[in-house]
Amino acid sequence: MPKSEKQKLKLLYLLKILTEQTDEQHPMAMPVLLEKLKAEDISAERKSIYNDINCLVDFGVDVGFDPSRSSGGYYLASRDFELPELKLLVDAVSASRFITKSKSKQLIGKIEKLTSRHEAVQLQRQVYTSEQIKNENESIYYHVDAIHTAIHENRQVSFQYMEWNLQKKLVARKGGKLYRISPWSLMWNDENYYLIGYDAQAAMLKHFRVDKIGPIEMLPERREGEEVFKKCDLSAYSAKTFGMYGGEETMVTLSFPNFLVGVVLDRFGKDVSLQKLTEDRFAVHVKVMVSRQFYGWLAGIGKEAKVTAPEQVKEGYRSYLKEILEND
Repeated sequence: MPKSEKQKLKLLYLLKILTEQTDEQHPMAMPVLLEKLKAEDISAERKSIYNDINCLVDFGVDVGFDPSRSSGGYYLASRDFELPELKLLVDAVSASRFITKSKSKQLIGKIEKLTSRHEAVQLQRQVYTSEQIKNENESIYYHVDAIHTAIHENRQVSFQYMEWNLQKKLVARKGGKLYRISPWSLMWNDENYYLIGYDAQAAMLKHFRVDKIGPIEMLPERREGEEVFKKCDLSAYSAKTFGMYGGEETMVTLSFPNFLVGVVLDRFGKDVSLQKLTEDRFAVHVKVMVSRQFYGWLAGIGKEAKVTAPEQVKEGYRSYLKEILEND
């Protein structure tokens, strides 16, 4: 680009320098600003830079000035995201198992550009605070986008559903059968992403782990099952479904010691009704999908957790525990 052409971009380069290289702790003096512009083949005088900064301020850019330095210093005083907010975003990306390592690195790199290079160093340190097992399925990122698009356009999707074999490979379930689903929502549960959709053949809502969905295709047919989905409380659906495994939905009464009330509220939410039984124990009545995963959750709490009703669930829990004890 000819020098005269770059000169027309002076205001944009000035904003770029302030955005990438300055913050409240790192103001930039006027002589340094002029040198930075000169490095971009843009010549400028102090007066023109003062005018340019005023133009940026008039446009809504929050340019601050620190008079404590010998020659003063300009910096970008506010941004769309504050540093603590960016740290939260980086931590969320880093901790998310469904985002692959390579995609996490790309996303974090983009987040770093939302602050100065000085503060971006702190975001880099955040990357290594958690040793998470990351998913290796790079297609998840694009499956999520495809599902959102299908929901937005009110279209059905089809895909193969995969499972792991002993060779640690994902292979198609049920001989490569194509699942035809009306997608209604995406849900985050137990560190995994799930598609919540209506299966017209089974006449019910089903959930599918996005990282186990094979190549996905958006179909021309409109979605079905709207009335069924409207009747579904997704928060309650997540609370009563343990590990997103299915089971028979049953109203269950459970009993716990008072010191486990936090565990119960974390699992079922704060809207559940707690009934005082004694000075030391309480009961809770909740709808759950009764499954081996539900029994496993109870067993993990230990002997303090008790099923008090209904009888078939009590007996099912006894059988579950007995089966474990008899497993040599």
